[in-house]
Amino acid sequence: MQSRESNMKNQLASVDVNSLSKRDTTISIVIIALLFFIFGFVSWINAILIPYFKIACELTNFQSYLVTFAFYISYFVMSVPSSFLLKKVGFKRGMMIGFWTMAVGAFIFVPAAFTRTYEIFLIGLFTLGSGLAILQTAANPYITVLGAKERAAQRISIMGICNKGAGILAPLIFAAVILKATDGELFKQLPTMDVAERNAALDELIRRVIVPYACVGTVLLALGLFVRYSPLPEINTEKESEEVAMANSDKTSIFQFPHLILGAIAIFLHVGTQVIAIDTIIGYAGSMNIQLMEAKVFPSYTLFLTICGYLLGIITIPKFISQVNALRICTFLGALFTLAIVYTDGNINFLGHNADISIWFVVLLGFANSLVWAGIWPLALDGLGRFTKLGASIMIMGLCGNAIIPLFYGYFADEYSLKQAYWVLFPCYLYLIFYAIKGFKLREWGFKAQS
Repeated sequence: MQSRESNMKNQLASVDVNSLSKRDTTISIVIIALLFFIFGFVSWINAILIPYFKIACELTNFQSYLVTFAFYISYFVMSVPSSFLLKKVGFKRGMMIGFWTMAVGAFIFVPAAFTRTYEIFLIGLFTLGSGLAILQTAANPYITVLGAKERAAQRISIMGICNKGAGILAPLIFAAVILKATDGELFKQLPTMDVAERNAALDELIRRVIVPYACVGTVLLALGLFVRYSPLPEINTEKESEEVAMANSDKTSIFQFPHLILGAIAIFLHVGTQVIAIDTIIGYAGSMNIQLMEAKVFPSYTLFLTICGYLLGIITIPKFISQVNALRICTFLGALFTLAIVYTDGNINFLGHNADISIWFVVLLGFANSLVWAGIWPLALDGLGRFTKLGASIMIMGLCGNAIIPLFYGYFADEYSLKQAYWVLFPCYLYLIFYAIKGFKLREWGFKAQS
């Protein structure tokens, strides 16, 4: 009874997005942009955590990529519960709970660092990811419906700039805080140390995360309160037009929307390709004898090109190119750059780095990946109506691709080589090409497409 009353209150408190003034819409976009900045800062710090934990906790490639597994598998576990949470408490309270859950995850890093226990770090990462799953389940459908449908990819691109901008800063700030100029020499000396000396050095190394993550946890607690009492409106993301209501009148399950389910698979594969392009590049640079202190900038190069793609999307969509054609171009480029990674070789000097040319094609994947997320979301959520929140949670479940696909990369990197492991990306891009051309049009199982 109480739950029903709570749902009724939330429905009464929500507003139609079309009734928002231009000022209210702008304020809402700015607040959601802040959320996407936080998403990026917390998510892309994994790019430096992977090699950092690999050294400090003495891990294999496969074990080190459990960082991404623990962080992103939480999206699979928590996305559907998140949709029910948001239905019960609304967007703003739900976002507050998401931030506070993330804060708990950040604070878990403190005991993990004191004991240098990798498994406790993984629990902290899972908890951080769980909070992000709640925030993403709220923020993505929110920004998708906050304006004209044909400009959804443009708005998501703006959010992407905030996300990836934070991603550029996160590894650099984290490295500046926890790494020292003398660490390159320390890493070389570790194999020659006796057990007691090495353990003491590794304990000192891992405990450098305590202060940064304690600060992050405190900031996340404050952000939860900020969002809860901000002017962000409770908008109705599930309003149906007469046409949509009629089309969905016989729908009883989310699985009756093929374009959504296929879109969730596309998100699963896309985020996997994105995290591989960013989180593996430091290790790949290391295979070319580039030290961590130099290699730490490579994720920023990749993210910079992603931002360039977003800016191009903001300028050109929908004035010069439709969001679906932008999606098609990006997926084709992803497949092309993957082939270039595995088939090209030869050292070149560029931006002060002496590295194999193939690493620059990994960097270029940042551009290829830029408009894929923004292209898939509006296509997958199109016409869901009252199923929008649940549909968004299914899409967020797809983010567990960040957890699973890098493990395949890590396995093949151990079995073959870091370079050959990039073959994992090619079938992912082939599927994304299929979705961009055919999959998003399917409205019935049995491959009857909507023109």
